Amino acid sequence: MRVLVVSDIHGNVHALQAVLEAEGDRYDELWCLGDTVGYGARPNECVDLMREHATVALAGNHDLAVLNRVNVERFGADAGRAARWTREVLGIEQQLWLSNLEPDAFVGSVALAHASPRDPIWEYVVDGPGAAIALAHAHEAKVVMVGHTHVPMSARTIGDRVTGGHAPPGREELIGEDVRILVNPGSVGQPRDGDSRASYLVLDCDEGVPVRIEFRRAEYDAQAAAKEIAEAGLPPQFGDRLLFGM
Repeated sequence: MRVLVVSDIHGNVHALQAVLEAEGDRYDELWCLGDTVGYGARPNECVDLMREHATVALAGNHDLAVLNRVNVERFGADAGRAARWTREVLGIEQQLWLSNLEPDAFVGSVALAHASPRDPIWEYVVDGPGAAIALAHAHEAKVVMVGHTHVPMSARTIGDRVTGGHAPPGREELIGEDVRILVNPGSVGQPRDGDSRASYLVLDCDEGVPVRIEFRRAEYDAQAAAKEIAEAGLPPQFGDRLLFGM
């Protein structure tokens, strides 16, 4: 089985469509690690695509803010403004779909969390020590998948240590019997690792057992997405940074 794993789409339908077109029909399931909406100008279209394609979907902190399930005051001023705008334009069916999501889940031997297993809404896992804590809080999982940071990452157990860091496109992780691994697919719609392309990963399983992960990127029209953000009256820096992956 092949699983397409995406996260942090953030209302960027151009990036999401590019990922789906790049993978075509070469996957069996799609898992989304949250933040389908927020920042971007096309939240309804992104929700509709996830409703159509996602087998498993999580709620991220921006999704929950739009639903009034977390306090939008925890965001910066501009992010809060985007959350309020999204709340106003999101359709009833799209709201209902988001409202049924939780920020974490377990699929076989894979633990999924928007932020981390310890705090699935807010915690950032950015380095080896953070990955060690995350793996410890999901000790029954072979693979832990998180989003939230917008930076693709992989970290694996080596004896008593956990080492890892940024995962560039093309990075392949083979998951042996004695290995546990944490991965972050990066962001489809708001990447922040200096690469403007949409970031995601694919997970290969053999009879339900995770065996391989590959990090991938997809080109898309970032200029069009940035223009839509400005035209919607959203903070223009949310569009400007799409051009640089920052």
